[in-house]
Amino acid sequence: MQESILPLSFYSACDTRTLAEKLLGCELVHESPDGITSGIIVETEAYLYDDPACHAYNRRTTRTEPMYGVAGTSYVYLIYGMYECFNVVSNKEGVGEAVLIRALQPVTGIASMELRRQLIPGRSAPRLRNKPLKLSDLCKGPGNLARAMGIERALHNNILLNERPLFIKDRVIQNPDIGTSRRIGINVGVDSPYRFYIKDNIFVSKL
Repeated sequence: MQESILPLSFYSACDTRTLAEKLLGCELVHESPDGITSGIIVETEAYLYDDPACHAYNRRTTRTEPMYGVAGTSYVYLIYGMYECFNVVSNKEGVGEAVLIRALQPVTGIASMELRRQLIPGRSAPRLRNKPLKLSDLCKGPGNLARAMGIERALHNNILLNERPLFIKDRVIQNPDIGTSRRIGINVGVDSPYRFYIKDNIFVSKL
């Protein structure tokens, strides 16, 4: 498996938008104490330093510090006080750009993913789902995929993705048919076509 883990040179070899496309079809893997979970990346979004929707736009804070690391560093942040989001840092060190991983096509450890997703997060007490999720919904959306994969800020923020336990393997889907659109769920920079996805893939969050 080691031979197929993407090296740091893969992440630094291109600009952020190109990397967002090149990650499509690659396999995100997490080797946790609960077992291995993995999924094929089917949807991404690019966030650039001069982009008002980017966390690093005009400011450098403790929270965004991982974005200024070397390309291939992880950046995990919290939204709505309950959802973790997993990003891959891109461009040159010190710039402040990243690719958000928005959706996965589950491959390995589906039972573990289902178990993690059974617990619905909440601002007060979490609760259990009344019915099982569809396979196509397990890793649909950045918060859902991070929960299904067991990705947490406390463990996986600001680590290099070229080694275990969290890493990305080379393309499983070769030459994917890639679509482009505006990004989802933002209020600024809405017209930039920085969202990329594999066309006709049922695991994409929004076709």
